[in-house]
Amino acid sequence: MSKNYASPAICLILICITFSFFISCNGGDSTTTTKTTNEDSATKVIERGNYLAHHVALCMDCHSQRDFAQFSGPPKAGTEGMGGDSFNDKLDVPGIIYARNITSDTVNGIGKWTDDEIARAITRGISKNGDTLFPLMPYPHYNGMSKEDVYSIVAYIRTIKPNSNKVPERKLMIPMAMAYPPLRSESPEKNSKPDVSDMVKYGGYMMNSAACMDCHTPMDKGQFVMPKYMAGGRKFDLGSFVVTSPNITPDSATGIGKWSEAMFLEKFKLYRDRAAYSANPGKNNSIMPWSMYANMDDFDIKAIYRYLRTIPAVNNHIDKYPL
Repeated sequence: MSKNYASPAICLILICITFSFFISCNGGDSTTTTKTTNEDSATKVIERGNYLAHHVALCMDCHSQRDFAQFSGPPKAGTEGMGGDSFNDKLDVPGIIYARNITSDTVNGIGKWTDDEIARAITRGISKNGDTLFPLMPYPHYNGMSKEDVYSIVAYIRTIKPNSNKVPERKLMIPMAMAYPPLRSESPEKNSKPDVSDMVKYGGYMMNSAACMDCHTPMDKGQFVMPKYMAGGRKFDLGSFVVTSPNITPDSATGIGKWSEAMFLEKFKLYRDRAAYSANPGKNNSIMPWSMYANMDDFDIKAIYRYLRTIPAVNNHIDKYPL
């Protein structure tokens, strides 16, 4: 008796039909999957940018309106990115400058800027029209950030609601060239974020991204006093109060040498509760934006602590409230 065998072609057709049926039953639309993957990726980038802009690099610290009727001046809701805060000789500025409007408003904001132009301003301090930004904007530090982190911030900034706030032009008493600082990297796009397995190196990266040095290192005639790196002593006169930045080197007598990692972390976690900063402490206020830094990831805070333990201890007594 002869046997009937299905031809190879028929078998292939049956396999294809079965596979297609399996894919359709399991939601296997490749177009939908790709779209979902891309959307998830974009969401993660924006979330990273949000985290950096609000809790690490603190773009929203200077480029929003701060409410110093509350401890540490948390940003006022609804002012995110609108700019307008002024900075003068009380912050070692030779004249007066204003934080720019970085919302996507096309007239008074940066709505017409390309992503690369925004990234260049963040890392090189050069605006769309080629002007150099005053280095109170900590682009010398942002210059050391990875390309991924910089463009995550750019992606997040794009999502901020447009605000038509018109910011005044700066008025400097010196040529901008005299204030332009040397940058660590001529090609920021080649920077990389250290692996978290090297906690000290990663902590140094995060601390640089947070520009901690700019407040915790004293200045003399517009220049940082590097032998007192992170030793505090920089005074901030905000009119209603004067406060001096603390020594955060590992010096046991005048710094944080006796602080444990848990103590360091707890100092930040304290201000995750709005009740801790929702009152006006008068002259005992702080320019340190605790309410923003407080929500930095626990691991990142611990990494910064680990890095700080490696820098030279400097004996530098600080009078926190000199006036």
